[in-house]
Amino acid sequence: MDWYPGADEDLLLRTPARFASGLAAPVAGCRWFRDPRRDDIQGELPGWPPGPVHTLRGTGDRVARRTGRALAFGIPLLANLVANIAGASGSPFGSVPTTGTPEERENEIDDFPVMWAAPGTLARTTPWQLDPDRRPEGYTTDLVLTSRRLLFLGTRTGTIAKADVLAEYPREALAGARRMRFSEVEADVKLTFEDGSWIRLFTGNPDSAKRLAKVLEGTVDALRESDLTPGQRDRVTRFLAALPAGAQLPTFRRLSSGIVLAEARVPVKAGKDLHETHSILMGPSGEPAKPQPGDL
Repeated sequence: MDWYPGADEDLLLRTPARFASGLAAPVAGCRWFRDPRRDDIQGELPGWPPGPVHTLRGTGDRVARRTGRALAFGIPLLANLVANIAGASGSPFGSVPTTGTPEERENEIDDFPVMWAAPGTLARTTPWQLDPDRRPEGYTTDLVLTSRRLLFLGTRTGTIAKADVLAEYPREALAGARRMRFSEVEADVKLTFEDGSWIRLFTGNPDSAKRLAKVLEGTVDALRESDLTPGQRDRVTRFLAALPAGAQLPTFRRLSSGIVLAEARVPVKAGKDLHETHSILMGPSGEPAKPQPGDL
């Protein structure tokens, strides 16, 4: 592994994270860095390299973007229909991306800020490597949440070198997180600091966005590996041994019925910054368990 938590903390969540991109036609593929007056502040951020200056898309651009999205989404849908008519099961050409409904028109259609920060606020200290338009080719960023801090890590694709710790914040500096459903695969999250500043991130998986929000709300009963029974720890060892290369450290939580969910994330080749979640449900002795009503 490229990073391990300290001896005085427990890993609660690790997920790919980067600044999100607009989805609605006027802001598609764009992102802005704003202060509360909606002024662009990317030139004020210390140490940030130059980046592109995005502008709202005109009617012609919007039509082109809609056409491109129709081709990207419609071809897999049509191919899957043909495959299913022919008798194939599943979606061999990939699933069709889904999005939610806009919740904040001013921040999702008329504009698309991924940083909202007055001078001196914590959002301005988040690392520039979270911006796909600025970070080096082949460089990826992760968000890590532990029992005492939040970190942003940077890694280079294809290496096993130690991850770069780009920034870290104490848990007390975080006000909460909200999953933003109007986004690519519904995987955006708005992370808010105690000073009122916020950033909007794409997490690569809707479960990650939902989990981050719940952990910060305190509604998830997160466990340490040392909290597991010997039988559960043995089951986790076998679970991890069967995972593909590149799997991350697992996280554990106790569900409402008392059974334990162990999860580990693995990067996928289908898309940049995307990952899939592998999980098992365990009873008290590590035996397979089934979820009960209210568990998931």
